[in-house]
Amino acid sequence: MPAISDYFSSDYLGDWKPVSRTTGISWIVVFALFLLYAALNAPHILFVDFANLAIHEAGHPIFGIFAGPDETGFGYVLMIFGGTLAELLAPLSCFAYFFFKRETTGVAFCTFWLFENFLYIGTYMADARTLALPLVGSGDHDWEILFTHWNVLMHAEQIGHTTRFLGWLGMLVTIAWLAYRIRRSLTSDQS
Repeated sequence: MPAISDYFSSDYLGDWKPVSRTTGISWIVVFALFLLYAALNAPHILFVDFANLAIHEAGHPIFGIFAGPDETGFGYVLMIFGGTLAELLAPLSCFAYFFFKRETTGVAFCTFWLFENFLYIGTYMADARTLALPLVGSGDHDWEILFTHWNVLMHAEQIGHTTRFLGWLGMLVTIAWLAYRIRRSLTSDQS
């Protein structure tokens, strides 16, 4: 029986599909421009966050099927957390598809999308005590409910800022990985 690591090796999945210089550089420019836009608008809501918000809101009823009448049970917490969970599962699902297809730019896009969500999630987390963000729906603040339930509301700002930092770090690492894959594609074409 093969080990789990065997399923992720190039022998099992095949080599990554090459990326042309033009395509790769175009994606890096798009990602860099987005980072500039995000940095200039931090910590406000970005235009892509409206699409992420739709996924977030869909996550509440999807995971709400596990909620019972008790607002302290696991099902209720899962329903509240379901918005953020859906926001993360959408890019992760797309990532998995492109990863197994060995599509370099698809993996880079989905990874960048995943970590971009951390900016919005971190902003939402950091707002759990001040409740200044305009909310959709009932007006309940997911992260105020969750942090209160987990007894960490006093640390909301630190958790939010850490989440945002991880988002920035993840997006930068994604760009570096894409640049590495482009370089590998170009050197394999020359040999």
